[in-house]
Amino acid sequence: MAFRTSYSFEFFPPKDSEGEDRLWAAVSAIEKYSPEFVSVTFGAGGSTQHRTIGVTQEITRRTQISTVAHLTCVGLSKQELITVLHTYRDAKIPAILALRGDPHGGPRAPWTPNSAGFSHADALVQLIAVFGGFKIGVAAFPDGHPSSNGNYEKDIEVLLRKENLGASFATTQFFFDVAKWEKLIESLQSHGSNLPIIPGILPVTNVKQLHRMAELGGTEIPDHIAKRFAAVEDDADAVRKLGIEIATELCDELIAAGAPSLHFYTMNTAGPTQEIIRNLENAQ
Repeated sequence: MAFRTSYSFEFFPPKDSEGEDRLWAAVSAIEKYSPEFVSVTFGAGGSTQHRTIGVTQEITRRTQISTVAHLTCVGLSKQELITVLHTYRDAKIPAILALRGDPHGGPRAPWTPNSAGFSHADALVQLIAVFGGFKIGVAAFPDGHPSSNGNYEKDIEVLLRKENLGASFATTQFFFDVAKWEKLIESLQSHGSNLPIIPGILPVTNVKQLHRMAELGGTEIPDHIAKRFAAVEDDADAVRKLGIEIATELCDELIAAGAPSLHFYTMNTAGPTQEIIRNLENAQ
């Protein structure tokens, strides 16, 4: 039997009825791949938390897909976080991605903590573990966390601490250099870690959006990839085609390197992700 790569997918809560239609069309389209899970994000500053809860509940109700709800420290007190955990448990949501979250100005903006809440995701991981009943995921950053200022060892120490507190998997920020994912795995394993690090893939369909997301999240765009996109950035169809091509190349390299599965940032649109998966499965 041929090896089958497993997949997971990330969505964000829609803002309007048109966005809802696009979201449910995308969820319906990816069901056939039997996803390991789908995750639903919080907006910057926790701005979509109520919609996140609602969408995650609805995916759980409508489908057989395992769901992962994002939960962030932004703007919430410890008691408010516990209230959200009760809501997730009542909705039978099995897993949570525990994040510090971005302040309203983005990842590089000054952090203003809630005086009755948490300033770091490790405290949130600990809270969820004590609350009980959830599988806990965390974020990993092959290009380095935006706030670690290039301190790679600090990033490793933080991931190890989260694992010790109860995290059982991590998904990465999107990236383009497989060697950096491999370095992250090797660094964790050298400290005795067993934390699966699921690589995150962004199917690029808009060059301006790519550069904005890369700047906010600290993702490095290698020169050879930046040049390929720069050559076609004024042609939307060519950008989409190239984004699928680059993502397929990246996925092929990750599968060869032993990635446990692939996590796609869908931007609530299934088409490009479906084409990448079709490319991968045709090659297996």
